[in-house]
Amino acid sequence: MKAAIAYWSGTGNTEAMAESFKSNLEAVGAQVEFVHVASGTIDPADYDIVLLGCPAMGAEELESDEFEPFLSSIEAGLSGKKVVLFGSYDWGTGDWMEAFKERVANDGADILDAIIANNAPDDECFSKIASLCKGLA
Repeated sequence: MKAAIAYWSGTGNTEAMAESFKSNLEAVGAQVEFVHVASGTIDPADYDIVLLGCPAMGAEELESDEFEPFLSSIEAGLSGKKVVLFGSYDWGTGDWMEAFKERVANDGADILDAIIANNAPDDECFSKIASLCKGLA
């Protein structure tokens, strides 16, 4: 399996989730490309699965300066792709993830899961990530 993990993180919480996905996917034999969206991009066509991570910002929105342009640039390639969404939030109820899921589903993606953490990811969050990755193998 070839996987791309593309993420943006302001506090390190979403980055910790991305790193957990990377190590768990590599543990099950996946080839992983790990991209911080500020310094790179991906072509979804090159991967069996695409993992996209972004925390809630502002009024529970995707980060607008780097993640939003990145997502806009790859959306056309998400149709028919297996996608996992992830990110963290500090306030609210996680509504940004519902909007993120709806947007990516409208792009034609097959959303396998969406994992969120309130502030720093905890053991339960890391356990969900590990279980999901094992299931993908």
